[in-house]
Amino acid sequence: MLLPANKQFEFWILRRKGFANIDIARTLNISRQAVSRALLRMDEKISKTLLEMAKANQIEVESLNPKYGILFGYSIPLKVNAIIFVSEKHGIQVWYEHEGDCNSCERYRQCMELLWDFADEMNIKLEKVANPTKLADELFEKLRRLYHAGGEN
Repeated sequence: MLLPANKQFEFWILRRKGFANIDIARTLNISRQAVSRALLRMDEKISKTLLEMAKANQIEVESLNPKYGILFGYSIPLKVNAIIFVSEKHGIQVWYEHEGDCNSCERYRQCMELLWDFADEMNIKLEKVANPTKLADELFEKLRRLYHAGGEN
């Protein structure tokens, strides 16, 4: 059974939230094999997309974890760490490690929303920090510890 891409993405999100393949299959009344095949295709698509984003943004890949949709790397032109990630709500995102005056930035609200939403999607608990740069540092350090070791290069 070939599933549409949006259904494959739905399975991928459920797995990222901790559901086992058999539980996804039971919930949707399909075979575990269909779920497994769909997830393999999604992992390939996620890997390809993250690698294409890294190449387009001149980010040297440190590690890639398609199961969780995270790529850790280093921006060659900006000379800073970077992370590319798949957000259920915000799509593909690239975040560069940086310092700045977040309070005077016009994107303050969007950055805070993105970071809190992604932390929720990844089930990561964060401190209540009103500075997006510090919030990002905390989030991405926790993600690095959780998913970097299990990542695929």
